[in-house]
This record gives sequence, structure tokens and C-alpha cells, in this order.
Amino acid sequence: METQVQKAIIGGGFLIQNADAAQIFSPEDFSEEQHDIAAMCNEFLDKEVIPHLVEIDEKKEGLMPSLLDKAGDLGLLGAAFPEKYGGLGKDFVTATLINECLGGGHSFAVAMAAHNGIGSLPILYFGTEEQKQKYIPKLATGQMKGAYALTEPNSGSDALGARTTATLSADGKNYLINGEKVWITNAGFADVFTVFAKVDGDKFSALIVERNTPGLTFGEEEHKMGIKGSSTRQLFFDNCAVPVGNLLGEIGRGHIIAFNILNIGRLKLCAAALGGSKRALATSIVYAATREQFNMPIAKFGAIRHKLAEMAIRIFAAESALYRTAKMIDEKEHALIAEGKPEAESLLGAAEEYAIECAILKVIGSEALDYVVDEGVQIHGGNGFSDEYNISRAYRDSRINRIFEGTNEINRLLILDTYVKRNMKGRINLLGPAMAIQKELMSIPEFGDSETPFAAEQKAISNFKKAILMCAGAAAQKLMMKLETEQEILMNIADMLMDTYQAETMLFRTMKMTSSNNEHAAIALDATRTFIADAADRINHAGKNAINAFAEGDEQRMMLMGLKRFSKTDNFNTKDARRRIAKALLEKKGYIF
Repeated sequence: METQVQKAIIGGGFLIQNADAAQIFSPEDFSEEQHDIAAMCNEFLDKEVIPHLVEIDEKKEGLMPSLLDKAGDLGLLGAAFPEKYGGLGKDFVTATLINECLGGGHSFAVAMAAHNGIGSLPILYFGTEEQKQKYIPKLATGQMKGAYALTEPNSGSDALGARTTATLSADGKNYLINGEKVWITNAGFADVFTVFAKVDGDKFSALIVERNTPGLTFGEEEHKMGIKGSSTRQLFFDNCAVPVGNLLGEIGRGHIIAFNILNIGRLKLCAAALGGSKRALATSIVYAATREQFNMPIAKFGAIRHKLAEMAIRIFAAESALYRTAKMIDEKEHALIAEGKPEAESLLGAAEEYAIECAILKVIGSEALDYVVDEGVQIHGGNGFSDEYNISRAYRDSRINRIFEGTNEINRLLILDTYVKRNMKGRINLLGPAMAIQKELMSIPEFGDSETPFAAEQKAISNFKKAILMCAGAAAQKLMMKLETEQEILMNIADMLMDTYQAETMLFRTMKMTSSNNEHAAIALDATRTFIADAADRINHAGKNAINAFAEGDEQRMMLMGLKRFSKTDNFNTKDARRRIAKALLEKKGYIF
């Protein structure tokens, strides 16, 4: 691996580039303004949303649009939109923080994210100046509500398999759209839709469609397992006449819009899931501290403390990775603007640069939330299965996040697929580092200076990267073009990558907290060391499954020996570490960091 610290880590470069803790942005770096915005968001949820969750789930007429209007009045819908279009012009990290803080709003969080994300960004980033002037100021304030119509009955993850068509009318003034869309969030009240269709039957394109357009009709509200208050309907197009001026971007370039918007959407989903996780953890902490069994609060039991601590560790891991990535995107965006690129193109380019990290975030954020709410129900016991306790709503609402923005399986496959494609295009060099690991397998292992602070943790993470390069490099050499069909192997290696990205970022954050004498540095170190210890076992397991799937004989034995070396960590008492974390959580009555 490269020994020189890079000035900027390229997308996916954490695997082969050495970073420095000082380069990494973390929540401890939030400005006073960002803290104020977070407080405003939390106050909005506590006063306007949380007291009305039952009414929201029952889809009380006009309630959700009115809540979006109130959020718009506070500037929360258009915070990241340029000021010239009625937004606040806030930076990408601030926009991410808003998504996190409002993410604990259950169905409201879904409606808001759909509106100011996929419902608005396609027009902001790909629209003509006339389209932007017409729609963005109204979307920024909530005067108009936005939605995104991509999914069809027979095309979910395969977006390009859409069958909806758009044919130019005889007079050349309109596109006539025919087809249907399903699972369209905000469809019950949205004023404007970004609709994907194939022009002339084969050119995948996007169009802006207003609600009152003749030929557009709506199905009934879907009855869903969770996020019940989120409006979800089908859209039907029957010679729906859309002016040619409403074509979004270029004909046949709809995939550019769909896939680029998804990069940002994946990061924002992680942010929202993080906000939901923190609220579910706080709910579980309060319950554990007050619920008594055997004449004592259940929070005193080791089994419960283990759960609370692990919930906090996974939140800390996802949170650290989220803001590291958000800041890298923000810095890349400004670098592209400095090169003379337009603002919209710069943000999209920055998000595309870190597409690997965005896919990682989508998976780890949604799966952390699923773990937190699942254990939250368990801590509540039988009460957790009752609708009288909000943890049951959190449990139901969580499940969709592993499907939204590309299923977690698709995102796992995307991680390594993107690495392979970028290696082939020369954007990232994986072959050299992978070959170096092959040579290292033949050498006597070296040991670092265990007296240096954090040396053991840094060595463990460096070895995790070697395990990944060894497995990925050998699999690519052995399977070549067949690798893309070996989804199990791809997902094994993706899991190794996700654990490594989180572990490294947690360590960097902990090092920064320690150097600044942060009061929670010791607990952060406990969380990081526990995560690394558990990640080593997971990486060994995933690597073993991958190696056994494509290697045999002496090659297999050598790689398994290498994997054992690279996934070995110092012994660490995770039980006591978790107890210390749980104690801190209970004292604060919520997430500690």
C-alpha cells in the first residue's frame, strides 16, 4: 500500500491510500451554526411530528402536506438549494445533518426525504434554467411537493428494463406517455413528478410531469407493513400529454439522472437511518432504566447492557463513516467548482467520485437501524410488540430501508463492481497493491511497535485491507470475467470492505477525540476496540467463504493461512468495554457522542 499520506483520498481509495486522522471530519467538528440547525430540527420533530404520529399513520387528510409546509417555512426543505432559487445555500455536511436530525420522524422523514431529495434534485441538477426557475423556488419552500417515478411492476432493481413509453405527438408539441409506475412516495399529494420513460421505445429518458396533466391518474393508497403515514400510490399514464419543454436532460440519458441521484440518495438514507437509530436507542435506554424485573431495573443486567452498548457501537460506526464521506463529497464539490464546473455538475461529480462510499453507507446505515430497533423491541419484551409503545412503530418503519435506494444486495454487488470498473479504466490501481500482498504471503510476518498509541488498532486495520486485497485480487485473477456472476463472493468481499471502512473511520475519530481531550474519548476507544475485535471475526468468516468458493489445493491453504494472519487482533475484553459504554449511555439517558 502507498506509504505517503495523500492530500485527498480518491473514491474507494481508503483501501489503498493512507489517510491521516486530521484529514477526517467527524461530528466533533460541527460548527456552532450546525449545532443550532440540529437543535431546530429536533425541536421541530418533538413539537410538530412526534405528538401526531398516530394521526400521520392514519393519513389524516392534509396533515402530511401541512407538516412539509411548516418544514418549508423553517427553510428545512430547501436548505441545500442555491439561494438564487429560494434555498438557503447550505453546504453538503449541513444538508446531511438536517437529514439525520429529521430522520427520526418516521413516515414524515420519508415524505420529506422524497420531496427534497429524489423529488427535487433531478430538476435542480439536470433542468434547464427555465425549468429550475419554474419549479425549484416552489419546491424549496414546499409550495409545490415533489415525487420521483422510476419503479415499475416488472422493473425494480433493473431500472433500465422499464416499459413506460413516451412518443412524440404528430404536431411535435408533446410527448405522449403510456405505462404505469408503482411504489411512488408522496404520490397522494405531490404536485410535480420526475417520470422515467423510453422515448421512441428505447431511449431511456426523464420528463417533468405535473399532477393535473390529462391522462395521469392515481391508484389507491398502498397498505404497507411500515411507514404507514407515507403516501404510496401507483401512477397510470394513458396518452398523458407532456410538453416537449418538460424533457429533463437529454433524450436517452435518463440513466445518468437516475443513477447519479441515487448516489446522494444513498448517503441521505444513511443519515435518516442514523437519526432514527439514535431516537430508538434513547427510547430503549429510558425503558431499560425504568422497567423492573426481579426487584431491579433491567438496565442492571449484563444481557441488556450488552444490547445497549452494541446499539451505540453500531450507531457510532455508521455516524463516523457518514460524516467522513459527507465532508469528502463537500470538499470534492468545491474543488470541481474551483476548476470552473457548474455547481450542480460539481455536486453530482463529487457524489459519483465517492459512489463506493455512498453504497457502503446505504447498507451500514439501514442495517444498523434494523439492529437497533430489533434489539429495542427485545429490551421492551412483550410491550415492544404493542402499538402503545413507539418502538413497535420504529421496528415496522425500519424494514423498508434495506429496499429503498437500491436493495442492500444490489449495493453490496455495486461496491466491488465499481472497484473493478475503475481499476480497468485506470481511476484506481488495485493490481499493484494486490500483487504486493501475494508476495507478502511468502514472507515472515512483521509486527508493529505495540508501545505506540493506537499502533495495535492501526496494524489490525492495515491487515484487514491486506485480507481484502488478497481475496479480491485472487478472485479477479482466477475468475476474470466470470467474477461478476459470482454474487456470493462479491458480497463476501463487500462485507469485508464495509467493516474496514467503519473500523478505520472510528479509529481516526477516536484519535482526534483523544488528542483534543474530548470527555468521551475513553468510551469512543472502547467502542472502536470492540468493533475491531468483532470485525476481525466477521472478516475472517467472510474471507474464508470467499476463498473456499474459488480456490483449492496449495493456493487455498496459503490464502487461508494469510487470512488467519490478517484477521488476527490483540486480545480484548469486549464484555467490560460494553459495560462501560452502557454505563455512560444510562448516565446520559441517550446516545453519548
